[in-house]
Amino acid sequence: MKTYHLLLILHKWYWLGNNVVESKEFLKLILDSISEHIVVINELGDIIFVNRSWQTFGQDNNCSCDVQWRQQNYLAICESAAKQGDEFGIKALAGLQKVINSQQQEYYLEYPCHSDTESRWFLMRAVPLEYQSQRYVVISHLNITERMRAEQQLKMLAHIDGLTQLANRRHFDNFFEQEWSRCLRLKQPISIAMIDLDHFKLLNDNFGHLVGDICLKSLANLLTQFARRPSDLCARYGGEEFVLVLGNTHSEQAYQLLSQFMTQLTELHIEELHNQQLTVSIGLATLVPGFLDNATTLIDMADKALYQAKETGRNKLVVAQTQTDIVSKMPLTRGIE
Repeated sequence: MKTYHLLLILHKWYWLGNNVVESKEFLKLILDSISEHIVVINELGDIIFVNRSWQTFGQDNNCSCDVQWRQQNYLAICESAAKQGDEFGIKALAGLQKVINSQQQEYYLEYPCHSDTESRWFLMRAVPLEYQSQRYVVISHLNITERMRAEQQLKMLAHIDGLTQLANRRHFDNFFEQEWSRCLRLKQPISIAMIDLDHFKLLNDNFGHLVGDICLKSLANLLTQFARRPSDLCARYGGEEFVLVLGNTHSEQAYQLLSQFMTQLTELHIEELHNQQLTVSIGLATLVPGFLDNATTLIDMADKALYQAKETGRNKLVVAQTQTDIVSKMPLTRGIE
């Protein structure tokens, strides 16, 4: 039975075995047993009912209003997300208003809801409900993570760099845009590192392109060990240049991580190089996205810092402290010689 049909018979007679029973509590228990997250709002958007799955999800994900949902306005929450540039907040608000205004009978929206430890997707469904001359909207959120993971696996095949098996430039562009929006919505920092393999042309000239490919693949394999969360991504940016995205990561945290990467790179042994050591130059930048910021600003900051690392001797990690470093070109240099 569909969830909104269960709400439709709330307060009415129904059969339980051979007995006729009238029990709000029994119907509430049924709704609480459903894995879908269910919320009911009135025409103004005020929340008047949530089931246990909804409450549990709020508690498990540190929602500040998880114990006072009936004092919240669902439309206001969507509007707040929309004002922060969240495309899914914009779509949800527009779709719900159409259902409330009887412009359409139901509305569907698939959206991501990732945590720091897990990738998750949900399907939102909104349908109208009329009871005792009052109009409501029943909204359910169904976890579709398994299906989305399967679909993403297929899409990934078209977004993988053939040589290194890392994400390619197209995948990076899409991921970075989504992660930027997520960090903007949640007011979290996002760090990005531009990584360039030092003297790659000379390496190809001395050892040949096959050895050059081995070096790129070895570096890529090591880099994947530093992008383990759903909010992280390492990608081949082009040629011998790589990029590492670290969502919800402060500058100092990213610096420590990249320092570990550079240290482990010095321990990497590639037989074909005859004891020659690989080194990289890295430009690191961090921002807490704001309404007036642009995602390309962070890439520019990291790129300028990378340029500084290469111009001042290579084998260095340079940190762009603020956006003004793009103009001054004087980021803080921390070298690993």
